[in-house]
Amino acid sequence: MLDRNLRHTRRSPDTMIMTLALPIVILLMFVYVFGGAMNTGDGAYIDYVVPGIILLCAGFGSATTAVSIAVDLSEGIVDRFRAMDIARSAMLTGHVAESVLRNLVTTGIVIVLAVALGFRPTADPLRWVGALAVIAMFVLALSWVAAALGLLARNPEAANGFTFAFMFLPYVSSAFVPTETMPTALHAFAENQPVTPVIETVRGLLMGTPIGESAVLAVAWCAGIAAVGYAAARVLFHRRATTG
Repeated sequence: MLDRNLRHTRRSPDTMIMTLALPIVILLMFVYVFGGAMNTGDGAYIDYVVPGIILLCAGFGSATTAVSIAVDLSEGIVDRFRAMDIARSAMLTGHVAESVLRNLVTTGIVIVLAVALGFRPTADPLRWVGALAVIAMFVLALSWVAAALGLLARNPEAANGFTFAFMFLPYVSSAFVPTETMPTALHAFAENQPVTPVIETVRGLLMGTPIGESAVLAVAWCAGIAAVGYAAARVLFHRRATTG
């Protein structure tokens, strides 16, 4: 199933373009269009914003899992899988595993381009491994939620709409500006939503900024979201596979 989804991604020009081009466009936009107007304290804005862009792109990439699953359901391929001697969870696991691999590749592209533009991380190899592990956990959690949304939607268009929250949450976090600069109510929301501790953990690992309790919160949020997404996806897949 993983190989099947990887081949579908390679053979889909629009998916490849979105996977590779979108992170590059977002990075260039925030560095060169908005960067000159941003004041995040000491250091260059690109050093502050790159961890946030990595998580934003991971959200975009994970959201495509919902559409892929909705397409499989609408095309009737699930009926063929039911007639084969495979585990019921194989289809979902294949989609989620492909999402994690694809987004890690995208993360590498964003980091390489960011370094070329002036991003200067201070992390040692161990901290790089830690940052990639946190990103992988975040992608895994979002991919399971996206899988559940793809099963909940009745068509690929609806699945695409359901994933809007993936694109919204990083904007109301510490991804692009410190949360202290936000109005009181918005500041409280930004501080207590799942994306902010993940971003702060990745930023701390890559740039050496204080992490505090963000690492514990990031792991807890990712584990909780992944568990809920996995359970919901299994229940919804059983219903869709048996009732259509």
